[in-house]
Amino acid sequence: MTQTWLNKSIPWIIPIILLINWELVSSLELVSASLFPSPVTVLMSGWNLTVSGELFQHVLASLSRAAIGMLIGGLIGFILGILNGLSNLSFRLTDTTIQMIRNIPHLALLPLVIVWLGIDERAKIFLVILGVLFPVYINTYHGIRTVDPSFIEMGKMYNLKGWNLFKHILFPGALPSIFVGLRYALGVMWLTLIVAETIPTEEG
Repeated sequence: MTQTWLNKSIPWIIPIILLINWELVSSLELVSASLFPSPVTVLMSGWNLTVSGELFQHVLASLSRAAIGMLIGGLIGFILGILNGLSNLSFRLTDTTIQMIRNIPHLALLPLVIVWLGIDERAKIFLVILGVLFPVYINTYHGIRTVDPSFIEMGKMYNLKGWNLFKHILFPGALPSIFVGLRYALGVMWLTLIVAETIPTEEG
């Protein structure tokens, strides 16, 4: 029992030491409190914002930006992935352009996005859209193109064509890869949102 408790406690040792040192540095004013507030101050501020309802308001504003960007970017990436996975013509027409844009770090476009769209909601949502689009696109395309050919042949043997072939064979076969893309896109969404929130705003 004691050994189990010790094993569970080990991962917390370094974080606790860091918190104690953080509190000491702030309390002794080795660093300005405005630049490096103590953990106690952070907790009290968080509690006050929660009680007043202000924290919920700002969190809701940020979550709405993330959700809208994820929905739009994910949908665009999904549609492009499906089209390019099913159509060689669509792939040849659009994939090169998509890959060129993908190789530009979307967070590096922040200054340009501010110039293009200003500092309102559109800039933040656009960055999220750009961030999540490519993981969803790549994994959707990969999922469609890597469906086991024997499953496709079996579907054709049962006279499955067009939409029915897609619904019963291609889409279910591509789902694992699509979910990988969504999971990765969620991580990119949060990272992008954190950077986008550095743009001045009244909420978020």
